[in-house]
Amino acid sequence: MLADAARAQEVFQATLREAAQLAADGEPPRDRAWFFRSARWRCVEKGEEGLQAEDVDLETEPLASNAPQQIGKLDPARLAIWISAAPDPQRTALALFYLDEFDHQELLSIAELKSTELAKLLSGARHEFQAWLDATVPIAEP
Repeated sequence: MLADAARAQEVFQATLREAAQLAADGEPPRDRAWFFRSARWRCVEKGEEGLQAEDVDLETEPLASNAPQQIGKLDPARLAIWISAAPDPQRTALALFYLDEFDHQELLSIAELKSTELAKLLSGARHEFQAWLDATVPIAEP
């Protein structure tokens, strides 16, 4: 989420320290999602240090039936870079969705979103992603 290994390491260590302190105090984190929520908020705070929001309208395209083939040709690092450039909470929703590690309720809990908010963020991002994907990995017409 941070695109900076040193800052990501700081967030990781701070999250582990807090978990260890909670455990030492007899109040360990209540579920595995706690780690993701805690790290997410730390990443959001770190990522916003010194930033000023920019009003940008991104192009959108309808979802293409050949998107899976386009994604298959995409370097995973490029997908990660595209996701990391999204504004939060959309960035969080995309990262968690594409990790494919959480069920719907866990996604909502970690991202601290309502179901309709999550659906709207993912839908909008997928249409923006399709426009970027078409420009990045064009599929030749047969």
